[in-house]
Amino acid sequence: MNFNDYKAKIFSERPDVKEEYEALGPQYEIICAEIKCRKALGITQKELAERMGTAQANISRFESGNYNPSLAFLQKMAQSLGKTLKISME
Repeated sequence: MNFNDYKAKIFSERPDVKEEYEALGPQYEIICAEIKCRKALGITQKELAERMGTAQANISRFESGNYNPSLAFLQKMAQSLGKTLKISME
């Protein structure tokens, strides 16, 4: 059984797990976008942290999903990566 089959099985058996999984989607989308941008620029977590004026540990926690960033943190991160932060509600 591959991962997608396993996930479908669990989701059909446990709607609560599916709901929690889907709720985490936006968080992981922004994390993946940040990592992709950082790697495209060829900079380390430490270099990004220096650009942002924060500790490397904060970048590490953010990238591992163990940090609930403020809007100001996300704005500073986007600016430090040469990007614009856009937030939408659909």
